[in-house]
Parts: sequence; C-alpha cells; structure tokens
Amino acid sequence: MTILLAPMEGLLDFVLRDILTRAGGIDRCVSEFIRITDQLLPERVFTRIVPELHNGGRTLAGVPVRAQLLGSDPVCLAENAARLAAMGPAGIDLNFGCPAKVVNRHGGGAALLQEPETIAAIVAAVRRAVPAHMPVSAKMRLGFNDDSKAVECALAMAENGADELVVHARTKLQAYRPPAYWERIADIRAAVAIPVVANGEIWTVDDARRCREASGCDMLMIGRGAVADPGLGLAIKASLRGAQDGMSWPALVPLLAEFWQVVCTRLDARSRPGRLKQWLNFLRRRFPEAETAYQALKTINDPAQIDRWLAGVVQAQRAESPALLAA
Repeated sequence: MTILLAPMEGLLDFVLRDILTRAGGIDRCVSEFIRITDQLLPERVFTRIVPELHNGGRTLAGVPVRAQLLGSDPVCLAENAARLAAMGPAGIDLNFGCPAKVVNRHGGGAALLQEPETIAAIVAAVRRAVPAHMPVSAKMRLGFNDDSKAVECALAMAENGADELVVHARTKLQAYRPPAYWERIADIRAAVAIPVVANGEIWTVDDARRCREASGCDMLMIGRGAVADPGLGLAIKASLRGAQDGMSWPALVPLLAEFWQVVCTRLDARSRPGRLKQWLNFLRRRFPEAETAYQALKTINDPAQIDRWLAGVVQAQRAESPALLAA
C-alpha cells in the first residue's frame, strides 16, 4: 500500500507537508501547483513553493516531494519543467484537476479536461523536456461538467509519457461535494497501462477500504482527511495487517507545537494565527480536544498569547503522558 499526500492550494503547503510527514504513514507528497503562464520562471519561484528542493527534493522527514506545474501552453510548460527538473525534485507532476474558477477561466487545471488533444501535447512536451530518469505524473478529475471524456483524457496522459496518474473521483462541477465516484477510477485503471492512484473523499480507514474495493487501486492519495487526522496514513496501513494504529491527541500535541514554530519561522506575522486556527478547524473533526483548542484561540491574534497557550498545553500533556511526549 502506497499513500500519497495531496496538494491543496492555501492549505496543504510545505509547512503542513513538513509536519504531516513527521507523523508518518506518508510515502510521497505532491506540492501545490506552480502556475506557468508565458515566461520561464526564476528558480526562486520554484523554491518558494517547494522549499524541499533545498533538501534533495524531500521533506525534513525524508519523504519525496514531486513538484506540480499548472498551465496550458505546452512549450512554456516544457521549458519550466526542464528548469525545475534540474533543481532535483522527486518528479514533475502536471495539474489537470484544479477546479478554481480563476484557473479554469485561463484554460488551466480542470478546464483542460475538455481538450484531450491539448493534454496530450502538454504531457508529451514535458516528458521530452525532462530527463528520462525523472518521473512525470499527472493529476486529473473525472471531467469538467461531466465524466464523458474521463477515459479519453486519461489515455492522452498515459500514451504521451505520464508514468503515473492520480484520479480525483469527481468532476470540476461536483467540486468537493460528497460522494466521490471511485468506481469510475476502475474504468480508467482498466483503460491505461500505467499505475493509477485513487483520490477523493478518503477521511477514514473505512473510506480507504471502500475506495480500494471500488477503484481496484492499491495506491491512495489523501488530502483533507490527513489534515483532519494526521495519523490516517498510519491507520490505513495498520488496517491491512489487521491491526489498529493511528495518532492520539497526546502524540499530536508536540506536532501542533512544531507546526506553530515552523509557521512563526517561515510565514509573515499577520498570517500566523490564521494558519494555526485553520488546522485546528480541520482537527476538531477528529479530536474533541481540538474543538476545545479552537474555541480557546479563535478570537486570539497575538502570537505571544498563542505561544503561552501552546506552552501550557504541552506542559499539561507532558504531565499526563510523559513517555509519549519524550518519544
């Protein structure tokens, strides 16, 4: 079983990649997209979004990160892919799934699922531009307004050089509304000769089991589910052994403190409190203690107050579970 961590613009960036890969259970990450328009980007743009390029294309926990490009011009994408490949990511990923209106309006992301021939040209151009040893993968949705071209788009990627395909089992129109149509991934998997990764609406171990059964995939990509439950990857893998594993709140508290430290080191002061509250908002779906934390901090925007609050939580947790926090 291979578990990939999904990219999510505005949420699952390098900060959360760092922390969630420390939690364990994640085999590979994909960065949030780097938007390519009409120019060759300087290296600093790539490293700003994928700072793991300074660490051999891996998170500090050693988990490989593929860098994702988004655009609609095959030539420009290929030029930028070549520059990016020289910087040493764990691979290049192409975004054919972003549902954001501002992206789709400019012909990028999921909008390209209406144009299989453009997809084919992009994948072929990028594959030619990137060294043969470096993987080129692609992420798609089932379609734009409907899924009538799902298999055609997947074949355009697979037959033009993509080494792997991630399928988010919803159309652009369906956005993130449940359910995810995992059985349609099985149709794509049957049509292409490359590995297929199932993605979409995997929040629990049971969701992962049902997704595997419906899609036939042994590779899963988790996104919001991992943000809400950082131990989800561990729990999914443990379930295959007939065991139960995951992450408890006492084990999560040190990661929460480390997240805050990274946020304070790497992000501007105004955005720091919001980032912590954003993660707590997801965590309270899984942990009752996160609900308490969220309510305690939701009106606080002073980093010094948050520092004191977190220090108190860590100290209290250390008193209750000293062995866990010392591990």
